Amino acid sequence: MSQLRTSSSAGVAEAGDSPAPVPAPVQALVHGGTVVAAQLAQLGIGHLFTLTGGHLSPLFDGCDRAGIRLVDFRHEQAAAHAADAMARLTRQVQASAATAGPGVAGAAVAVANAWSAGSPLMLLCGRNPIATDGMGALQEAPQLDMLKPVTRVAALPLDAWRLPSVIAETAAAAMVPRPAPVAIDLPFDLLMTRLPADQVALAGGRGQSHGPGADPDAVAKTAALLRAARTPLILVGSGVYWAGAEAALDRLTRETGCPVFANGAARGILPPDHPAMIASDRARALPRADLVLAIGVDFDFRLNYGQPPLFHPDAVVVHVDADPSRLGRNRGAVMGITACPRRFVTALAEAFETGGHRVPGDWLQGLKARDVRAATARAVRLADEDGIIDHIRFAAEAARFADAETVAIGDGGDVIAETAGAIQVGRPGHWLDPGPFGCLGVGLPFAMAARLARPQAPVLAVMGDGAFGFNAMEIDSAVRQRLGFVVLIGNDGAWGEMRNFHADIFGDRCLDAQSLSRHARYDRLAEALGGHGERVERARDIRPALERARRAAEQGVPAIVDVMLDPAARRPAGVVSGAAVAAAFGGGDPSAFKS
Repeated sequence: MSQLRTSSSAGVAEAGDSPAPVPAPVQALVHGGTVVAAQLAQLGIGHLFTLTGGHLSPLFDGCDRAGIRLVDFRHEQAAAHAADAMARLTRQVQASAATAGPGVAGAAVAVANAWSAGSPLMLLCGRNPIATDGMGALQEAPQLDMLKPVTRVAALPLDAWRLPSVIAETAAAAMVPRPAPVAIDLPFDLLMTRLPADQVALAGGRGQSHGPGADPDAVAKTAALLRAARTPLILVGSGVYWAGAEAALDRLTRETGCPVFANGAARGILPPDHPAMIASDRARALPRADLVLAIGVDFDFRLNYGQPPLFHPDAVVVHVDADPSRLGRNRGAVMGITACPRRFVTALAEAFETGGHRVPGDWLQGLKARDVRAATARAVRLADEDGIIDHIRFAAEAARFADAETVAIGDGGDVIAETAGAIQVGRPGHWLDPGPFGCLGVGLPFAMAARLARPQAPVLAVMGDGAFGFNAMEIDSAVRQRLGFVVLIGNDGAWGEMRNFHADIFGDRCLDAQSLSRHARYDRLAEALGGHGERVERARDIRPALERARRAAEQGVPAIVDVMLDPAARRPAGVVSGAAVAAAFGGGDPSAFKS
């Protein structure tokens, strides 16, 4: 950098004197933290979810200059969870920053959760200066080595001039072929390096793609299979949501009358009153399907790995995904098609607009009738205001409170397993849960992100009492930043799902690790931190308490309604049954381990 030049004399020059030297213009300098923040803003990132740390101070200063809002938390895990939620809600890369060493290690759980869920979370990692590498600097750690297994890219820029391009290239990589988290180490000396402002070039990014177009031959063969089927189903997963395929899916189903089940992030991809949308009895419908058109779906434990009894062994499966490595995983497919889900569904809809076809009407209407029966059963439950508060009643109250605009968040075990099926999601992206990693504690940070991403929408976080405890202090973060939302806790005084699993195998002895206290006053914790809190012990009091919580949330106050579940209430085992596990390892005897 050139030195500033100053005049060697003062005063007014007299006739015959040499002209006074003109000072060189002062060159504006910017530090690396400013460059990073400016590049984030260039990519459309308007929030940075973080917890303070000295390694990040230059970045914080840069965010202030770039107009990026800092949203701070009490734990780096919660901050990264919030960035994950913001990415899911916007379908764009979003950023969290964690300070060096323990900060990055704390955020790593959230990065692993985003990896499993397929979310483009960008973790910016504070780091010791490059000059001190290997010398035992404060909080020095092998950060990128820890994160590489759960990120698509783990980058380390070695020169301040490279900061914009590394950030832009890493953000682009997070989006294709399917979204995935990425991480960037930001050495402190690079963040403090000053550069001439007029010589720093921000990168525009590479744009975004959602995979290749649909092969015409594959579209034609799929259309022929669909025309020949008597009981076909379209099963859509997270890949459909990330591809923005809701309009194309609506078009296809209106042309064919083919029923649709949504899985993962695709919940809400069509409104619950859509003529093709089926909300309940997936476990009965899938075994009867002779053709399953699986689009953007993972055949993981949530779908019994695509195996019987959930799927008929002879069902024809057509699997479509932007990522070819997903095709045929666990469940072989008659056709595995690498294509952007939106472009494939659009092409398939066009094929039926030309050729015409309708799925047999009795198949769709029979599935719709089951939805009606399920809704009727929930209404009967709600009519008894003096009934016990079990998981079904709790879930029905949550569903009644949520409207079509509500962003609903699920965090927990039994409570969420029941609630997820009861709440009818009204918009794409309006249901958030941890995803297949099953990471508890996402509820409060997800709710904070939802409030920022959807400022006009109601936000409801439904949580178990165990899940609430992971990040309970983030109520303080929400209060300080005036982020209002409603938290509905189903309190059974236990790690309910795990208690039941353990007891089914080993009996009721040694349940200490499965137990929590029913005397813990989560409502009073909320009040102590500046929020709104109520405890509810009677069914008739749940709805009025939720309405008071709604009014508090509308004033920017996080509100907790702690509902005491009946201590004898027990939800039947879901995907993983303790009794089945005991029988499998006990020679067919489900009581083999209870003696």
